[in-house]
Amino acid sequence: MRFKLLCCCAISVAAAFSFAVCARADEPIVMKISLPTINDGPHIFSKNLAARIEKDSGGRIKAEVYPASQLGSIPRQIEGVQFGSIQCVVVPPEFMVGVDDRFQLMAAPGLVGSMPQAQHVAADPEVQKLILGLGANKGLHGAGLFAVVPSSIDFRTPVRHLAEFKGKKIRIFASDFQKVAFERLGATPVAMSLGDVLPALQQGAIDGAVAAMPVFTNFQYQDAAKYVTETGQPFIFITAEISEKWRATLPADLQQMIDHAAVEEAVAINGVTAKLLSDAEKDWVARGGERIQLPPDEQSSMMESFGSVAEDVASKDPKLAAAYKILADAAKRDK
Repeated sequence: MRFKLLCCCAISVAAAFSFAVCARADEPIVMKISLPTINDGPHIFSKNLAARIEKDSGGRIKAEVYPASQLGSIPRQIEGVQFGSIQCVVVPPEFMVGVDDRFQLMAAPGLVGSMPQAQHVAADPEVQKLILGLGANKGLHGAGLFAVVPSSIDFRTPVRHLAEFKGKKIRIFASDFQKVAFERLGATPVAMSLGDVLPALQQGAIDGAVAAMPVFTNFQYQDAAKYVTETGQPFIFITAEISEKWRATLPADLQQMIDHAAVEEAVAINGVTAKLLSDAEKDWVARGGERIQLPPDEQSSMMESFGSVAEDVASKDPKLAAAYKILADAAKRDK
């Protein structure tokens, strides 16, 4: 009798365990999408991508979006994707320069001169093949590339002329192309993750910061630095990088579905970026901020000084030079 009771208990435990395993197997796969900004093009792209993936996977994947560096600084987000604790990061490619030096290429000043041209370059098959493939041996699977807006510089004090750049300490993206460009203007460039920028402006550790106008408005920069000089260079691009470690655990149909969704959403976001920029510009002025344009002749002088930056930086490394040629050729095709 006791033996039968033990057998029954064992069968019950086994059945319960089997049910628990099946229940877990039926649970959706979690996909965390992380980004440093909020309420801007990359955020809308991330939300649209999340909704698209959940729909196209038939609920097999549950996508969660974490904007405003909720999962850590930009370097920590990138590391998380490499290790698989975060499944996707949506970030300017320059911040992955530690993964591959060629990620910084998209920040080359003067590469593109308008939003339509920037969008065409981002969609160019040769450019996508290059940029989205750079992290393949470092745990990253490039899934999407798109242009956001031209960059501007937010200053603590007004900068209305090129000469006033001299001596200014300016936050830049992690790119030698930006570094050399601002050094030519007499400024001191400092690479800095987005989460550190506003405190640095508030404390006077830096005089200005390169970013997008929607970033300045959404993070309330006007209280610390209300003068935005709209240089229009360089343009800001965004890449969506998937964790290769996580991706390898998915069935082939889900892998392909995610890639397809990222490509299509990277194209779809082009239709909203112009309005986002326009709205941000209006909000900035409404909140007491000032928009400044350099005099036309000084804007031309700035672009002239930037003219050889990309080739000068790229020429120091054959791999960088070959990669930049791909971008430059695409920019010429898409003028």
